Amino acid sequence: MARLFHVSDLHFGREDAAALRWFADAVRAERPDAVICTGDLTMRARRREFAAAAEWLKALAVPVTVEPGNHDLPYFNPAARLLDPYRRFRAVSGAVARPLALPDVILVPLKTTARLQLRRLSWGRVSRSGLVAALSMLHAKPPGAIALVACHHPLVRTDFTGHGDTAGGVEALRMLAEAGADAVLSGHVHDGFDMPWRWAGRTVRLIGAGTLSERLRTTPPSFNELRVADGALEAIARAMPA
Repeated sequence: MARLFHVSDLHFGREDAAALRWFADAVRAERPDAVICTGDLTMRARRREFAAAAEWLKALAVPVTVEPGNHDLPYFNPAARLLDPYRRFRAVSGAVARPLALPDVILVPLKTTARLQLRRLSWGRVSRSGLVAALSMLHAKPPGAIALVACHHPLVRTDFTGHGDTAGGVEALRMLAEAGADAVLSGHVHDGFDMPWRWAGRTVRLIGAGTLSERLRTTPPSFNELRVADGALEAIARAMPA
């Protein structure tokens, strides 16, 4: 059995120190096979925020994979956002990301952040090139493996409010389903969810992680424990005790 911890929206700069300790203690005690972080490592993409996030992630001492969130792109520097928006994020992800060689599981990254778009920059967008790369990985999925797609923004609306739809999300999810995706992991909305989405005879699980930051919405700090065994995926939502 493979065990994965899915966490999101750490927001270093507005992190919840108690929640981070709670999660790190769980990692040390239970030793999951890997930690998947679906974005927003930082609050304003400052160097010191990325440095703190990298130090914390490395201290977990398990394989970690991270996807960028909208807060991980430069906020106060328009030129950097236009010319090289992922530079600071790449430095962190390069320091902590390790290949995930897990039995019966493949992890497929899908970028949903955008340097520029004709609407709010915090809203998600699936690029054509990113989708093509994800589909290529899915088409190479070993028989019987569970395929997890990891992105920051939910591809379709669940029950969240206050955020726009992800541009191209519905089309992307249809294509991911047809290519064999079993679940899409995301964050962004700071509340966890787990819901089925059906298309063309297939069911894809949409699984969102909460936040470990001070920026709570309707639920306490939380993460998801994912268990994969015998071709089945189990997701357990774990909330920080009050």
